[in-house]
Amino acid sequence: MDYVLGIDVGTGGTRAVLVDRAGAIASSATCEHVPFASPHTGWAEQDPYDWWKAAGSAIKQVLANAGNPNIVCVGLAGQMHGAVLLDESDQVLRPALIWCDQRTQAQCDWLNSKLGEQGIIELTCNPALTNFTLTKLLWVRDNEPEIWKRFRRVLLPKDYVRLGLTGEHAMDVADASGTLMLDVAHRRWSQEMMSAAGLPMSCLPKLFESPEVCSRISEAGAAHSGLKPGTPVVAGAGDQAGGAVGMGIVRAAVVSATIGTSGVVFAATDTPAMDAKGRVHTFCHAVPGRWHVMGVTQAAGLSFRWIRDLLRGDSAELSYDDLTREAATVPAGSDGVLWAPYLMGERTPHLDPNARGTLAGLAASHTRGHVVRAVLEGVAFSLKDTFSLFAEMQVPVCKVRLGGGGARSDLWRQIQADVYEHEVEVLTAEEGAAYGAALLAGVGAKFWGSVEEACDAVVNVQTRVSPEPRSATAIKKQYENYRQLYPALKPIFARIT
Repeated sequence: MDYVLGIDVGTGGTRAVLVDRAGAIASSATCEHVPFASPHTGWAEQDPYDWWKAAGSAIKQVLANAGNPNIVCVGLAGQMHGAVLLDESDQVLRPALIWCDQRTQAQCDWLNSKLGEQGIIELTCNPALTNFTLTKLLWVRDNEPEIWKRFRRVLLPKDYVRLGLTGEHAMDVADASGTLMLDVAHRRWSQEMMSAAGLPMSCLPKLFESPEVCSRISEAGAAHSGLKPGTPVVAGAGDQAGGAVGMGIVRAAVVSATIGTSGVVFAATDTPAMDAKGRVHTFCHAVPGRWHVMGVTQAAGLSFRWIRDLLRGDSAELSYDDLTREAATVPAGSDGVLWAPYLMGERTPHLDPNARGTLAGLAASHTRGHVVRAVLEGVAFSLKDTFSLFAEMQVPVCKVRLGGGGARSDLWRQIQADVYEHEVEVLTAEEGAAYGAALLAGVGAKFWGSVEEACDAVVNVQTRVSPEPRSATAIKKQYENYRQLYPALKPIFARIT
């Protein structure tokens, strides 16, 4: 039997899934990464070689588990925005500045002064943000001149793994959309942005559509992974577009709300819809000829992990399930306790790297369950901000599908239904970006004729959760309170950072 392989180079680890012609997962494996380093507040770096090692291990485990299957195509997905700087021999020059790194505000300001905020949005459909790859390159140029002298090429995380597997420099337009170097509306590199930044076009890889075959496994890649030399590799996608494919978010009006380390609300569109203030991202979709808009919460699942680790201290006994059980005993609205999940600054809607996490409204009567429920609600409130922007932009929302950790917790599912004021759907199998990458590989291998056809064939809804009417008043009041937190605290955030 023929199979396709999907690989997701995430923040916490690399996952590989083996998928058959019916879309069923035959084997899967995950290899964890070394946790990202944060040598200064707001910094986040990872060693690209660690991704390469993890990818090799995960692929070998999948192959071993499935008894050396016949893989006819490979797809890649991965964390977006990370800047992998290479020299003329394709050697990594320094640890990659990854998606949640916030050090580049000065470079954003420089770009805005040169091109104007609206000028940048007109060229790339997005504002200059600290997360985007271009600002990271400029930071290295401004602060590490000896490294910059040796810089020749830039790749994104999954594309560095592809380089190791195939020897080719390639990138898909969906992932490239998050670099601030792409003309998103026309799905091509922006010569105007590169010229304004003073960067050569030669540092950029060739672009492809996500299901397009762009390279093949090399002898060196085969030795590292166990894959057969010559196996086709499609361009793939960034983790958000890849995950959306895996959830069937490939047509207008179907929206996903995914809670991983970050949180993303994602809607497919037929044209490059934009917010004039740049509060949501407008990117190319992994579906050829389609775009998407998405709002991002920097620390969504990270907020839950942070509070778990803080509460349990040196004890490994306290689990997520323990905490959600306690939180489930607390009424909607957490009896007034509020959480603003700005542990790593914030993107949507504030575009503020100086924002900081805030726990407010505490009284002596509140318990650990109140705090945990407030964190779960606060993350949902932050994603609700994106739904509010979609309404302003007239982006239709007919179906909401949940993904990531927020889809696996009964309590968090209900909280999201209540906060979004919309029935939410949970899929039979939600395997994330690795599964989406496998579906893209399946299109490349002609298992399916298009990305839409693939999703129609394999994506199924398992259950639906409706908003709880008894919670509506408390949730609406708490969301209104939540919306007041950031404006009130913004001056303090600026002073303390």
